[in-house]
Amino acid sequence: MSADDLAHHQLSRLDGLLQSILPQNTFYATKLAEQRLPLRSLEQFAEFPYTTKSELILSGSPVDFAANRTFDLGNYSRFHRTSGTHGRPMAVVDTNEDWQWWIATWQFVLDAAELSTDDCVFMAFSFGPFIGFWSAFDAITERGAMAVPGGGMNSRARIDLLAASHCNVMCCTPTYALHLAEVAIEHQTDPSTLGIRRIVVAGEPGGSVPAVRERIQQAWNARVIDHGGATEVGPWGYGTSDGTGLHVVETEFLAEFRSVESGRPSHEGELSELVLTTLGRSGCPVIRYRTGDLVRPSWNHAGPNRFVRLDGGVLGRIDDMLVIRGVNVFPSAIAQILHSFPEVVEHRLLAHKKGEMDALAIEVEDRLEQPHRIADELMRRLGLKVQVRCVPLGSLPRFEGKGKRFVDLRNTTG
Repeated sequence: MSADDLAHHQLSRLDGLLQSILPQNTFYATKLAEQRLPLRSLEQFAEFPYTTKSELILSGSPVDFAANRTFDLGNYSRFHRTSGTHGRPMAVVDTNEDWQWWIATWQFVLDAAELSTDDCVFMAFSFGPFIGFWSAFDAITERGAMAVPGGGMNSRARIDLLAASHCNVMCCTPTYALHLAEVAIEHQTDPSTLGIRRIVVAGEPGGSVPAVRERIQQAWNARVIDHGGATEVGPWGYGTSDGTGLHVVETEFLAEFRSVESGRPSHEGELSELVLTTLGRSGCPVIRYRTGDLVRPSWNHAGPNRFVRLDGGVLGRIDDMLVIRGVNVFPSAIAQILHSFPEVVEHRLLAHKKGEMDALAIEVEDRLEQPHRIADELMRRLGLKVQVRCVPLGSLPRFEGKGKRFVDLRNTTG
């Protein structure tokens, strides 16, 4: 689509969404009471208020359902809950129609992975209330490929099932792809011989981080396809053809970019917070939702795909950003450096306050036990002096879902 055609499509979908949810969606009926409808332009839409996650969390019930439900609970057939990585878990529900929208939108990711009906996909995660790859599972079967669930078993059992089922594609988090390779090697199995040729990753930065992506690809002899999504938003992004970023599915999401520095609309390549509006999810819509994801948008990129490109994918979270001696530092940038050392098996970042300033310490499982070379590389590439200390191999936690390698102690006392 041309830029004008895309804007016309988005405006039409947006007006249709607002007509379908108002006034029965009391959250947005109240929030948008002062706005003029129908919309005449996307410029007018920029006057709408933002939506934040804290607004969506309803307290006082055993399950914290999101406040932006359009219908009574009896109209919903799918229950999910956010991971709680950043704040209290929140329950989000979908109607049958909205779930079909999830499945249809996931086809962009599967197209990027070149998935066909001949493929067999191993789902290396547990099927709990966190949406994870639930929608991917249904999208894969809708496409006619075989989906093999890997829930309810440990990593060794998953390696055995993966080999026995002759899967050639795997879905998991970047963290778990590395951990599963580690477990395979511990049990005398070379992961590169298991026949996996593509790995679709999501849930955390990593799939578009060059050192992390390369490490996964080398371990499995497979191509990594990144994916961006969130329980409260949907499957909003898929990996670029060169593997170094994400495209936003702009036919299904209206993407805006809020400058971290000024709070105004961002320029090309500027560090920004991703703001998304769902165009096809009426049961639990989000309108101008501040995702908290940090990205660098690019509209002026080469190639036939005109969807906005996010160079480097999701770079991190606003609430994880550190300012150390005037330098903005993200955990994903440090992970990129640490993963460039093949002897570093696992790591953990500990953020704390030193007086009024942010400070950082890093724990590493390093087979060479030479933390000084890592500290020197951090100084060379980031210009920061960071304390790096070795811990015993196997002592740091491993993760099946989102990796929790960033421990923020800045707001703790004592």
